[in-house]
Amino acid sequence: MKKTTFLILFSLMLVACQRPVNDQENIEDIPPKISQTEPIPQEIDDWPPEKDEPYIILNQDGTTIETRYNPPKGFSRIDIDEDSFGQFLRGQELKAYGEKALYYDGRPKSPEGIYDSVIDVDIGDRDLHQCADAIMLLRAEYLYKYERYDEIQFNFVNGFLANYDNWMSGYRIQVNDNETKWVDQAEPSTDYESFRKYMDMVFAYAGTLSLDKELDLVDISDMKIGDVFIQGGSPGHAVIVVDMAENKENDQIAFLLAQSYMPAQETQILINRDDNEISPWYIMDSSRSLVTPEWEFQINDLKRFP
Repeated sequence: MKKTTFLILFSLMLVACQRPVNDQENIEDIPPKISQTEPIPQEIDDWPPEKDEPYIILNQDGTTIETRYNPPKGFSRIDIDEDSFGQFLRGQELKAYGEKALYYDGRPKSPEGIYDSVIDVDIGDRDLHQCADAIMLLRAEYLYKYERYDEIQFNFVNGFLANYDNWMSGYRIQVNDNETKWVDQAEPSTDYESFRKYMDMVFAYAGTLSLDKELDLVDISDMKIGDVFIQGGSPGHAVIVVDMAENKENDQIAFLLAQSYMPAQETQILINRDDNEISPWYIMDSSRSLVTPEWEFQINDLKRFP
């Protein structure tokens, strides 16, 4: 009797647990249960999502302008000849990153808001190597390296032509009040020490006033490495373009600038205060003035060595 009662109760439980199916519903339409252990399908190749790597301009271990500063993102360095003035400037040796520029008397110049690196150059211990002098030295060093001695010449502020040809032949410059002349008083020589003494003489009597008159005016759209933004005066100022890069997709030009300043100091790679993202690079913009950390230039201040 007990066995029969148990079977009846069990049958009733089975009926109660079944899902009712009406006449219009097909058993195959009932959705199956989803297993709790069954993985949700996904594309494995899309996980994890890719992240953009930060683009880095500065390479602190680089020892030259070219190796320390990558062009801005999307830009590539312009092509130039290996023996060109532009390549000479790109290849300028830099002091270790973080070293400060020094004044002629050995005092350090704070880099804050002004420069990012320092060109490794001997400026002597006299107050001579200022803005125009640094540019004239870079130009003269390039010509001296390739023994283009007859092209090394600069005008003094009074108009006197100081050409290296005469100096290397043994002549020296004598300045008495308003009279400046060559005198034959040394042995002919092209050694570097004598060359630097010639440049010291140029530094003493030339400047932005004279250099401004020597250079040829250049349209901003025709800028090249080695061009100079200059305003002649007392004081005036000048900075030199030491590298360039281009973005061919949007026709933009980026460039690096270098300067010395007053009093005499080592040559520095200037930062771009207006755009920290690409600094120390600047973007060419013919619609506005060029604002550098210590001077503002106009677009028509761009000039070039003949």
